[in-house]
Amino acid sequence: MSQKGTVLYLHVHQPWRIRDYSIFDAAQHHDYFDDMSETERNNRAVFLKVADKSYRPMNNLLQKLLAEQPDFRFSLSITGTFIEQAKRFAPDVLDSFKALVDTGRVEIVGETYHHSLAFFYSREEFERQVSLHAELIKSVFGVEPTAFRNTELAYNDELAKWADSRGYKAILSEGWDPVLEWRSPNHVYQPAGTSSIALLTKNYRLSDDLAFRFGNKAWEQWPLSVGTYERWLDASLEHGNVVNLFMDYETFGEHQWEDTGIFGFFHDFVSRWAQRADRAFYTVTEAASTFEKAGELSMPHTVTWADSERDLTAWLGNSMQQESLKYLYALEHDIIRSKDQRLMADWRQLQTSDHVYYMCTKWFRDGDVHAYFSPYDSPYDAFLYFMNALRDMRYRLMHYHSSSNGGF
Repeated sequence: MSQKGTVLYLHVHQPWRIRDYSIFDAAQHHDYFDDMSETERNNRAVFLKVADKSYRPMNNLLQKLLAEQPDFRFSLSITGTFIEQAKRFAPDVLDSFKALVDTGRVEIVGETYHHSLAFFYSREEFERQVSLHAELIKSVFGVEPTAFRNTELAYNDELAKWADSRGYKAILSEGWDPVLEWRSPNHVYQPAGTSSIALLTKNYRLSDDLAFRFGNKAWEQWPLSVGTYERWLDASLEHGNVVNLFMDYETFGEHQWEDTGIFGFFHDFVSRWAQRADRAFYTVTEAASTFEKAGELSMPHTVTWADSERDLTAWLGNSMQQESLKYLYALEHDIIRSKDQRLMADWRQLQTSDHVYYMCTKWFRDGDVHAYFSPYDSPYDAFLYFMNALRDMRYRLMHYHSSSNGGF
């Protein structure tokens, strides 16, 4: 009988943030993402800050744990935009991720190259981005993804059918109570309408204890001890085989700062869990192949891991967001037919879901989270700069058309 255990999955991503791109820049300057100001829109400065606080110390810790604990293993997803920035701003960070994968105990999960919502707007573009990401992962890390996650864990039955038809062995989603109903998130499930692929659902309570609550001194469980967390995991495993701990990589050091004790907590937790004879760590694909499916699970409507609604309203909840993506994807036909590599690259960078996330106008706790991540003074600034970039992109298409003698 297989040991019960946990799947630790960490998502690594950095967007190319749009600079203060004014209407006067449109048709004049095409550098939407280069920003040398002292603001949070300076992509290089943000990346180096997070590298110092999170990527370098966490990668060092993970390498140490892999050396100390032969049974420790985990899964990562790494966006193409992150890899681009790491190559440009901090090659040593990318090398440290390579070293983790080279151990053979770190799985890379497939996704879209540009962290986009293309699945909901253009299936062709979605598949192009998934292929671009798989090619990048193969060239950088020498591995091919066998599991898949969509941007922001945006999942529905149609996505599962697509992933199943492409031969993926596992796919990830949020373990949202209204969907699970009486079921536990701590099982492997069969997605509705599929034949082979397995579904792993996030245990959001135990994941968010680390990702959001760990350093909150107002939390009734603060300070969280390893022993307490281990007991919570054991209790959760009374209702399943595997607890799926899914969170952003930047949880460690950036969202939860070093002075919260998050690194020491993580080291001690992994060490204790890995040494137990009745518990184990699994990668996503290993868990999918190890445990029998507990039954079929259907999600006809899209579920994500964001905000209290767990739907797409974090990115599509207001008219600014909806209009931005409508006009962006309306350019697809002409952009692709142009075969202009710079145009296509800029268009895809604008697809990164962070751009519309920054336009969110929600209030209360969800609004606070959006404001925390946004580099802009307001959602309206994010919308303005984005639409100015789109105006310039339309100008570039018109210019390309006129200079290519009817090349379209």
